[in-house]
Amino acid sequence: MSLDFEKRLNLITGDNGLGKSFILDIAWWSMTRKWPNEANPRLTTGKKAIPSGSGEASISFAFTGKAKLENYLSTYQRKEQSWTGRAGRPANPGLVLYAMSDGSFGVWDPARNYWKTQEGVDIQERPPAYVFSPTEIWDGLPEGGTASLCNGLIRDWASWQKEKGNAFKHLKQVLKNLSPSHEEKIEPGSLTRISLDDVRDMPTIKAPYEKEIPIVHASSGIKRIVAMAYLLVWSWEEHQRAAKLLGDQPTKQIVFLIDELESHLHPSWQRKIMPSLLEVMKGLSKKTQVQLVTATHSPLIMASAEPLFDSSQDAWFDLDLEDGEVVSRKREFIRRGDVKNWLTSEAFDLKSTYSLEAEQVLEKATETLSNESLDANSAKQLDADLRKVLSDTDPFWMRWRFVAEKKGWLQ
Repeated sequence: MSLDFEKRLNLITGDNGLGKSFILDIAWWSMTRKWPNEANPRLTTGKKAIPSGSGEASISFAFTGKAKLENYLSTYQRKEQSWTGRAGRPANPGLVLYAMSDGSFGVWDPARNYWKTQEGVDIQERPPAYVFSPTEIWDGLPEGGTASLCNGLIRDWASWQKEKGNAFKHLKQVLKNLSPSHEEKIEPGSLTRISLDDVRDMPTIKAPYEKEIPIVHASSGIKRIVAMAYLLVWSWEEHQRAAKLLGDQPTKQIVFLIDELESHLHPSWQRKIMPSLLEVMKGLSKKTQVQLVTATHSPLIMASAEPLFDSSQDAWFDLDLEDGEVVSRKREFIRRGDVKNWLTSEAFDLKSTYSLEAEQVLEKATETLSNESLDANSAKQLDADLRKVLSDTDPFWMRWRFVAEKKGWLQ
């Protein structure tokens, strides 16, 4: 399989088990050279790709960073159980973020994680990446001993809120932009305590019903977006600080991989999240090129891309199973209007937008319309079956009743 991503937005669709998450894992590995589970064994996802069967297996890739890298080839060594290539790591891809479907999150920072062997210079090894399990996003990412790679959302949010500095202003703006709607904003409330056994100041959010809810008690959808907002702000803030310490300029390139962007989100939120996320990413830095690669099962996500999709910088890749092999196609993105039309498109391959039971009865009824030998009892039974699965205003009734009355089936 070969994919050539466009420079801004890339959408990946396909049935379960065809490899959407696998593609994102490989994209992360290509830029960071570590599988997510290798960087953090506590993850249940993002494990090393292991070829099935016998024979050779290889991954080749290229990306544009500070320099363009062409045809880097890595082959799988079965005895070593590892992917190997030429010495040294690939070029610098910029800041790489990866939101996995189970709530895990990966960050690769060129200022804090990049390594490159230089002849005659002893460079101390840096963390290969910052990869968080869902729990570590909230409670912090330990390094070992007394050190900590990240304080976690709860402590950082509380600290930023007390400082009233740029980090907290940035977080509030990101939360506002990623909110479900103008009427239902995700807005920080006062810090609080939730237990005698937990001395941490706990962030809260203001609920629409005029209550302040501890963030750990928020809904799954709110927590997913809050975690994403925090990690976006944390990654960018820490990158800028690290670049300043090194005497470098902040990166001008960000790649954001997202698996199942719609996870836990209400349909009304699904229609808004992707355009909002692109705006947030653009807001990190006016001079930064942002590339978004997301896998989705949601027709609402696809529909939400219609007003902003630009074929000169965006792409849609669709995975299908054909003759026992997974095939990837870069499909033409056509505006389909009604979201129902996306369900019956190549993206999701449904025959109709009805329930399975209604679809089966409708197929039978459609075939029956041209059956000259159908008897009245069979027609009445089919009419009763249609009444069980269709609404009274379904457009199929006009066709059915016209033919049925003409043939005298329902007299």
